[in-house]
Amino acid sequence: MRDFKRYINDSSSAKKSRIILALDVQTSSLSSLMSRSMRILEETEKSICALKLNRQLVLPLGPRRVAKIVKLAHNFDLPVIMDCKINDIGFTNRAIAEHYFSLGFDAVTANPFVGWVGGLDAVFQSAEEYGAGVILLVLMSHPGSFEGYGQTVIDSVNGETSPQYLVFAKKAMTWNADGIVVGATFVERLEEIHRAVQGKLSIYCPGVGAQGGKIAEAVRSGADYFIVGRTIYNSDNPGKVAEQLRATSVARG
Repeated sequence: MRDFKRYINDSSSAKKSRIILALDVQTSSLSSLMSRSMRILEETEKSICALKLNRQLVLPLGPRRVAKIVKLAHNFDLPVIMDCKINDIGFTNRAIAEHYFSLGFDAVTANPFVGWVGGLDAVFQSAEEYGAGVILLVLMSHPGSFEGYGQTVIDSVNGETSPQYLVFAKKAMTWNADGIVVGATFVERLEEIHRAVQGKLSIYCPGVGAQGGKIAEAVRSGADYFIVGRTIYNSDNPGKVAEQLRATSVARG
């Protein structure tokens, strides 16, 4: 496997796109789920810079079929992110990460709430061994995200207060993460986080389209990549919609 940050940067430059396809397709038939997933990827590959899979696709398809999707993406020179939101003790976290990396995934997402020692340290160690990436959740895109990521944290040393999402953004820099997830639905917070990380971390923005986030606003607020699912795969012409989003993602001004 390749260095993830370089892999996705090279893909973004080559495709002239900052769109990541979230292939969260659901159907009533296993065979149609597989064929539809492959078809959408084939129709959109020229307009996206990476592919993201989540458990609603991975669980019904199973490892063998998922590996075929990952291989197809790699044939198009697209990195593949497993959005598994790893969130357990280190022993379990390492096993989860290694299973996904062995299937060919180039990066995983993880939740900083579990902490470093005996938690995410195992994920980062596994990623280093596989030459893969770790992207940390800093502020998710749904409204209830603020119940956790938006709570106020008091520093036990100096008594200063800070939003949890800024604490996580700083931890992501300390832990040398490969990027952070910040919802495109919170553009003011996105801008605040962008200032905090000072360009040292790539910002991945879900929530575009179906959840109300807008690419143009997120671009102005400091986003680097845009994770888009339903807007693309539920459309009558996924390839056309992906191309429109690609153009918007790299537009200036």
